[in-house]
Amino acid sequence: MNITSLATSNTGHRGSLACIGLGMTLGSHLTPLARSHIEQADVVFAGLSDGVVELWLQRMHPDVRSLQPYYREGKSRMKTYWQWVRLMLAEVRAGKRVCGVFYGHPGIFAWSPHKAVELARAEGFPAHMEPGISAEDCLYADLGIDPGRFGCQHFEASQLLFYQRRIDTAGYLVLWQVGLAGDRSLGRLRTGPAYRQVLVDLLAQDYPLDHEVIVYRGATLPIEQPRIRRVALRELPHIPLTAEETVVLPPAEALRPNLAIQERLAALDRLEGVGAFA
Repeated sequence: MNITSLATSNTGHRGSLACIGLGMTLGSHLTPLARSHIEQADVVFAGLSDGVVELWLQRMHPDVRSLQPYYREGKSRMKTYWQWVRLMLAEVRAGKRVCGVFYGHPGIFAWSPHKAVELARAEGFPAHMEPGISAEDCLYADLGIDPGRFGCQHFEASQLLFYQRRIDTAGYLVLWQVGLAGDRSLGRLRTGPAYRQVLVDLLAQDYPLDHEVIVYRGATLPIEQPRIRRVALRELPHIPLTAEETVVLPPAEALRPNLAIQERLAALDRLEGVGAFA
């Protein structure tokens, strides 16, 4: 008898996995469907950024297992993330209904939920991801940004440093985990001003050094307000910055019309008898 069959006969149901998003602000972002996954689970694993939120989660389920202790300074985050995956899958294989609870959206800057769902499905177990309100969603609301107005690029700060990427300065540029910019070990909890200076030097190829930069962190507790700081690009290496804060660069130039494409579209409009939008 295989492991799955043993699990089914011992527990009365097959193992399953649901990775759900708790949202960013305690309690207020939790959807009814996400709550039901927590309440109906046999075991809950918690990958949360705030101890208070974890205590709140423990009031919803008697078996909440924190994933935070697996982090350690100097230890590669990939080793930690693989441990998370193995912990969740071990319980799924044992026939348990497993719920992985992650702050924000479980699929945004969260490697372990994607991998756990992928592997569980590959082994024949029901597994899915339930979305949550992310830091990106809160950012748009708190900063009054509509990504559809000028366009919006998102980069993990270290990826922008490690690879050749093309920046569109006519849209918003959102940089994640700037407090970890340049960490090649995946084992540091922060990098310092010298690393952020490398990032600023790269950005200065496209932006003036006096260009406004918005440093943002969303509220995680209902009594908190989002933290919003506005500084010049040149100041970014010299201000305190955590890994949880996001850096936004507003557009540095106006959108430039693509006259050749517009004329081509106008010709199509004439053929179809369609008027241009005024």
